[in-house]
Amino acid sequence: MSFIKFAILATMGESIGLRIKAGVYNQSGFGLIPRAIVWGFLGLTIKLAFVIFGKGAPMFLEYMGVSGIGEAMKGDFSATKLLGAFTISATINLIYAPVMMTLHKITDTHIISNGGTISGLFKPIKFGQIMVNMNWDVQWNFVFKKTIPFFWIPAHTITFLLPAEFQVLFAAVLGIALGVLLAIASLKGGKY
Repeated sequence: MSFIKFAILATMGESIGLRIKAGVYNQSGFGLIPRAIVWGFLGLTIKLAFVIFGKGAPMFLEYMGVSGIGEAMKGDFSATKLLGAFTISATINLIYAPVMMTLHKITDTHIISNGGTISGLFKPIKFGQIMVNMNWDVQWNFVFKKTIPFFWIPAHTITFLLPAEFQVLFAAVLGIALGVLLAIASLKGGKY
């Protein structure tokens, strides 16, 4: 289900981002289907990260002396649950998100450079060449330094306050917001 949720909702976010940049929801070479495939697989890694950090961050808090965090994460809203949700969000966004965001940028560039075709998606990705040509100023100063602390950590704190069955869906909906944020980054940085 994570694959499907992200393939649809996060790709919708990219389509809205294209609308912001170019005035259309799809265009030749954009690669709507390849982007959906990539988002599906990214969705699987996001679910994996949710499981790993969702269990690991509360265990770390317990190790650090915050008792009852595991039970608080299963219960109603409390200060302890808020601390747990914030810790999960902070760790996932500081450790996993930069890698995922960079991989996402690499795959988007690969899709565009191969004409947005499904067959082009499966050509070898020129990681080194793409990374050298990325606008790291925008990636670092906007995507990492602004969106992670000011949007993603607060947004995912809310995500981890939700019941587990709604977390991935909410995160996929946030993929729409990601499309808008990346469109803004692209407008700011030219070759982002």
